[in-house]
Amino acid sequence: QVQLVESGGALVQAGDSLRLSCAATEGTIELYGVGWFRQAPGKEREFVAAVAWTGVRTTYADSVKGRFTISRDNAKNTFYLQMNSLKPEDTAVYYCAAARYGTSQSGQNRYDYWGQGTQVTVSS
Repeated sequence: QVQLVESGGALVQAGDSLRLSCAATEGTIELYGVGWFRQAPGKEREFVAAVAWTGVRTTYADSVKGRFTISRDNAKNTFYLQMNSLKPEDTAVYYCAAARYGTSQSGQNRYDYWGQGTQVTVSS
């Protein structure tokens, strides 16, 4: 069993940067593929970024390419989402997730464990 806990959400201004963290407080995610998703008010949850268990292969949604970077530190059982040049449309609850299959993948149904979510609000 894996339990994920996000942190780092905040209220920021457009153009600011923010780093989200997701720590596995129970179990180990060393061989898991991990990712970030987000859900804006009134919208469905959508894929943001993912990284394979090796930390090398990454996948990004087109809307965040060049601005967001996903990374992981397997020694700390933690992964991150660095968000730069934030826009108001990035406002959402951000969820981290882990998949037993260790590749970098965008499909929500591929993920086995989810965090509780952290709010990111970007003001204009």
